[in-house]
Amino acid sequence: MSAPFPEPGTPPSDLLRWAMARFGSRFVITTSFQREGMVLFDMAARIDPRVRVVTLDTGRLPEETYTMIEMVRERYGVEVEMVAPEAGEVESMVRQHGPNLFYGSVPERKLCCQIRKVRPLERKLQGVEAYAVGLRREQSESRESVAAVAQDRGRVKLSPLADWSSEQVRAYTAEYNVPEHPLYDKGFPSIGCQPCTRPTAPGEAERAGRWWWEESADKECGLHFTPSGKVLRTVDVLLEQVLKPNA
Repeated sequence: MSAPFPEPGTPPSDLLRWAMARFGSRFVITTSFQREGMVLFDMAARIDPRVRVVTLDTGRLPEETYTMIEMVRERYGVEVEMVAPEAGEVESMVRQHGPNLFYGSVPERKLCCQIRKVRPLERKLQGVEAYAVGLRREQSESRESVAAVAQDRGRVKLSPLADWSSEQVRAYTAEYNVPEHPLYDKGFPSIGCQPCTRPTAPGEAERAGRWWWEESADKECGLHFTPSGKVLRTVDVLLEQVLKPNA
């Protein structure tokens, strides 16, 4: 990626400083308040406490995530911009596929992610020029090629911690006393919606507790990676059926 974008290897805090200076209020940090997102937000808040933070309220979050949101509001004095799915889309999906459709098949799970995560975030980002996420390359095979700075549908997408290790994330968290999600103490290394997340056993991969019943599927919801082939075509068909009543 050419100038004026930051050079590869730019430290995370400098990437955030660049984005905040260049895009101002049209830059946001999107996070589910896991360690990586909290490290990013803490870094950004030290640069400018007015930085915007956006999170998805899917309607199926664990209670501990709401506790975490309140911790962030109190600690940093910020307004957390909570984004919810369209009620009509959720109602149509649940009517056609049931409330726990994600257990039925990979396409149905990805449909649920589309309705509750992908589409709401895309709507929120319509007025945004750049955003930052807490992706790290070592989190999973599907994230090994994550770029620190990339173009995403006309926006700049930053993953400032792309080449950080989990040890670096933990070290920053400890050094700056960054709030931690309560579920970490209960054995959850990766945290999403309540029905789709479980604790992991010793030796399991970091994201093994996400959609654990899908043994051969990639552990992504579609926010950062697009499924391909038959799964994508099936999700498109299901999504069209869900959205048709709301057209």
